[in-house]
Amino acid sequence: MAEQRDVPLVTSGPSDPVALAVELTQLITDHADETEGSRRLAAAVVEALRSARLFTMGLPASLGGSETPLPTALRAIEQIAYADGSTGWNVMIAFDTGIWAGFLRAQQPRELISSIRKPILAGSLFPPGRLSRAAGGYRLSGQWRFGSGCQQANVFIAGAILCNDSSPVMMVNGLPEMHQIVIPAADVTIVDTWHVTGLRGTGSHDFAVENLLVPEGMVQPFELATPLEPGPLYALGMIPTFAAVKTAVALGIARHAIHAFKDLALAKTPIGQTSLLRERAAVQADLARAEACVHSARAFLHQVVGELWAGAVEGKPPTMEQRAWLRLAAVDGVQRAIQAVDLMYNAAAASAIFNASQLERCFRDIHVVPAHITVQTNTYEVAGRVFLNLPPGTPAF
Repeated sequence: MAEQRDVPLVTSGPSDPVALAVELTQLITDHADETEGSRRLAAAVVEALRSARLFTMGLPASLGGSETPLPTALRAIEQIAYADGSTGWNVMIAFDTGIWAGFLRAQQPRELISSIRKPILAGSLFPPGRLSRAAGGYRLSGQWRFGSGCQQANVFIAGAILCNDSSPVMMVNGLPEMHQIVIPAADVTIVDTWHVTGLRGTGSHDFAVENLLVPEGMVQPFELATPLEPGPLYALGMIPTFAAVKTAVALGIARHAIHAFKDLALAKTPIGQTSLLRERAAVQADLARAEACVHSARAFLHQVVGELWAGAVEGKPPTMEQRAWLRLAAVDGVQRAIQAVDLMYNAAAASAIFNASQLERCFRDIHVVPAHITVQTNTYEVAGRVFLNLPPGTPAF
């Protein structure tokens, strides 16, 4: 299913990531079953995305990345997720980890990333590993969950708590002292844990190290508030940006579901009927509702992102309220995308329940997206608190 209806307008150019995503749509779609079945991106897809530099959209230019403007990255990720949800999720996670790299201050990790041509980054904060001082640096042990894209990653970023013997070192604020560590992929073990209902092809296995000697220069205090990189991409805030790109994945999956349903409605005559599915008034209404969900969600997201991006380009960091609007647009966009997929899945009736159905996969994939902490439904409460002049009530804002 490689049609490209409803692709947002793009500026053409040989290195435009949205145009490249459109160009790769057929290849990604052709390998979607392989990606799903093997629980990792098909090798041909990884190579094509790497060659197109779509894994480096979030990575700073100073580290060899593309440093793609957020409005453009959202459109590229949506298009890739339209081709295949798992592939879109992997590209999105690489974008996230590239953003994270923009907060790395230590020189040694930056040199490692810069030394790799078109690198792919993966990582996770939780559950945090255990870090203890040792001769020559630190000893690190841990097993981190949700390592999306870990099987093709060159570099991992992970969070860990500094420990003295087995006890966490506590800071003056009463919290354990957190650090972030950059680890070459050769030092990481992938643990086969990703046996799930949806987004199977993301390969989001655990990754682990045991008693690994980490050089002093690869460790730095946990810092997600103030980026090292001066570009606008890193000024919008890590958590709000992470939330926005999850919505791009959800919108891509929803678009796929809508177009899959249209194809079905043009070909299926329901049992006991003499006319095509498209002739039923309830089907027509459900399709219109699904289209409204996707288009309104995208419009809200891009309106908010556009306003914040314009301010960031001018050197104006977003206010607390602006971040709340972005978090709201993100979580609500995911919920509208879920609604669109559910409408199409239910309208297709028994045709949607088989493994061969694209709607079946869209249904499973879309319901995994809101499991991510940045777009869980409690974000509505967080945004509402800010709109009422209250603190957000969470440090992850």
